[in-house]
Amino acid sequence: MTATSADLERAVRARLVELERSRVVQRLWDGDVTVWADDPATPEIADRLGWLTVGSLMAGKIDRLLEFAHGVQGTFDRVVLLGMGGSSLAPEVLWRSFGRQRDHAVFHMLDSTHPAAIHEVLEEGELASTLFVVASKSGTTIETDGLFRFFWEQTGERGEQFVAITDPGTALDKRASEHGFRGVFRGAPDIGGRFSALTYFGLVPAALLGIDVATLLNRAEAMANRCAPDVPVADNPGVQLGVVMAEAALAGRNKLTLLFPPELSPLGLWIEQLVAESTGKGGKGILPVACEPLDARIPYRDDRLFVATGFAASRAPALDARIRDIEGRREPIVELTLEGPADLGAEFFRWEMATAIAGAVLRVNPFDQPNVAESKARTSDLLERGVVAGAPAPLRRHAVSEFLGGVRPGDYVAVQAYSAPSEEQDRGLMQVCGALRDRLEAVVTASYGPRYLHSTGQLHKGGPATGHFVQLFDTPASDYPIPGRAYGFSQLIAAQAEGDALALAERGRPVLRAADADQLLTLL
Repeated sequence: MTATSADLERAVRARLVELERSRVVQRLWDGDVTVWADDPATPEIADRLGWLTVGSLMAGKIDRLLEFAHGVQGTFDRVVLLGMGGSSLAPEVLWRSFGRQRDHAVFHMLDSTHPAAIHEVLEEGELASTLFVVASKSGTTIETDGLFRFFWEQTGERGEQFVAITDPGTALDKRASEHGFRGVFRGAPDIGGRFSALTYFGLVPAALLGIDVATLLNRAEAMANRCAPDVPVADNPGVQLGVVMAEAALAGRNKLTLLFPPELSPLGLWIEQLVAESTGKGGKGILPVACEPLDARIPYRDDRLFVATGFAASRAPALDARIRDIEGRREPIVELTLEGPADLGAEFFRWEMATAIAGAVLRVNPFDQPNVAESKARTSDLLERGVVAGAPAPLRRHAVSEFLGGVRPGDYVAVQAYSAPSEEQDRGLMQVCGALRDRLEAVVTASYGPRYLHSTGQLHKGGPATGHFVQLFDTPASDYPIPGRAYGFSQLIAAQAEGDALALAERGRPVLRAADADQLLTLL
């Protein structure tokens, strides 16, 4: 089904009337599980709504955050975050948007198990002056555990160089106490990982980097008040955005294309995880398209909803040009304007509310992730059996042609790079994406592995069966052992790539594997 902007506007108005009539916003704030599921006993809903009142919860923690941050200021010149998905993306957004604050440490997010990414941390700064933030809600995330084990050994097991952020009673919580970590910040169990931007997972790194966490929380609380039950749904910014997202998806526009200037591109990656992992299940889902070039020449079909976001004082000309082009084509677009980086607190809450509302309209539980474990299980099995494939076999032109021939109108292609994130790798990925878009006129997304396993991986397997997957596996030139494990990081990342390819293939999702971008580009 194709929707014009006028069609979408009518559907949105009708849905807002329905939500007002059925008191959905009031019921959401009251913790009514039936907002999302018919069975009131559905797990992972009623006990996952702590994000609604996170502003008041964290306001009482500000003094501790500032005291801790002040206590390490001047002792460390670098903060390295070891985390994945919801434990790492919000800090990256804040770091890129605010930049380095005077007299505070630089920030490095390590959410890759590729040996080259680990080598970069070893080479770019002094380990003795590095504070490691180990972030994992479950306390058992395989990537975070391996990275901690490695750097714990590399630092000579100096507990004063480590901080843990985790839920109470996890293996990481116990390890931090036993090993004498400088600090342990225990999160709220009723807030899921991808909804945790305004908890310790986002605010501990923010405080360490000198960012004004009190203002972030104040802006978030102001947005929460605008999304409260006593506000008419037509004036509720979170509800409005969520209804537009869901109604667009129901009308066939399920490619949520995020148009952000470079300084806000990490926000797109945070939204990507939030929306994809929350809505991509039961054969339904909204596919976020993040970090696509702001180029009006990009071909696209009528399966997109656009959301454009920028800072009011520094509008990017390329963004404005793209918005004018979309409006000229009469495509649906939502424009959001931020006054400055501090408004990210409000945006975190707006998008969380919007995602919860979209889940209600689509009738999916936005708080669980039933298919994430599939790739994990296959990875663990491969590692236990010692069966880890090496580099993919050389690509054949007929295999590429067959793969491309299966992409139908409305489908998407996801390019997944198992390589160390870098500007050079980014350029290669953009080339591949551009070549695929030009050839197919389809939505093409790009992401790094294993990062995406904690993000869009849920939608890839649990969402609509419209995805086609290109896996680029960069065979590591060297390796680092993981203390206490029978494998190193090169084996781990190879098993993660192989495990996800198996999980996708078992669900009938087409997978094309290549050694690198250059190999694929020669055949496109």
